[in-house]
Amino acid sequence: MVNIWGWTPVGGTAPEDKCILLGVPHTSAWDFVVAYLFYQAVGGDALCMVKKEFFRWPLGPIVRRMGGIPVDRKSPASIVRSVIREMGKREKFHLAIAPEGTRQPVKRWKTGFHTIAKETGVPVYLCYFDWGTKRVGIECKVELTDDAKADMARIQQMYEDMHLTGKHPGMYVTH
Repeated sequence: MVNIWGWTPVGGTAPEDKCILLGVPHTSAWDFVVAYLFYQAVGGDALCMVKKEFFRWPLGPIVRRMGGIPVDRKSPASIVRSVIREMGKREKFHLAIAPEGTRQPVKRWKTGFHTIAKETGVPVYLCYFDWGTKRVGIECKVELTDDAKADMARIQQMYEDMHLTGKHPGMYVTH
């Protein structure tokens, strides 16, 4: 399906049963659709945290079927705790997260994925959707340290070095 829209899938699914898939740049709700279609096309099944406002009729059932997990962004700590609990309950859990946390331009990315990964011992993969080249895929696995701030700077630099373009280019800010 991604090919039909003119997108080129790069790579496949993450090999582990549990992992975190970072999706950058996040400048449009369409990023979720492109990422979902890509991961389904390569045989994957990922879950994604989506702000609870998207779960109203008529989008709610569609977003839920596509692996959307409703979250209230007003309480980041409770989101992280509930994801960790949910990950522990399931045999397979590929969690797609937009570390920017919003479609608006931000310089400071959210570190919840780092906490989840360190608490659960799951790997983190850098994934992307480049609207400039219409390529979507998994770039690489990134090793985390105990220094979330340093890891975040390194991850943001890795994304910056990829020269990605968001659907709305002015909404993607590199540091």
